[in-house]
Amino acid sequence: MKTLAQDRTLAELVTRLRTVTPDSARRWGTLTASEMLCHLGDASDSVLGIRVPPGPPASGRRRTLLKWFILYAPVPWPRGVPTRPGVDPHRDGTRPGDFAEDLARVIRGLEALAHAPATNLSRCHFMAGPMSRGDWHRWAYKHVDHHLRQFGA
Repeated sequence: MKTLAQDRTLAELVTRLRTVTPDSARRWGTLTASEMLCHLGDASDSVLGIRVPPGPPASGRRRTLLKWFILYAPVPWPRGVPTRPGVDPHRDGTRPGDFAEDLARVIRGLEALAHAPATNLSRCHFMAGPMSRGDWHRWAYKHVDHHLRQFGA
């Protein structure tokens, strides 16, 4: 099972991210490639406590079945699930700037998330509830993979 804790998996994600260009066409959804990078950067920053997204905080309620589906179900995430406004570049999330800088921010965030101690990571996911360091590593892989598939990368 792939997680961000594996150096090889992190390197694979970075390689795939670098194949995305400002002109990459989406296969589904509403994000442009630039907006996708901002979304991924905001998501990592929120897990690392760098940018607390506006809006209500995670409830901390355990949702064991939903968490299992999000992290461990052997199927890709469904398309079209709305994200929370604080990490949505169409709403309260970061807006695209320079593509290369936005890409570098995503890569830095993934590397920081991969190496951060558990105490530096958010305690809860807004939908899945309490998260361990290993849970965040699995989530990060699934999240980035989902959006890379969205752009054929």
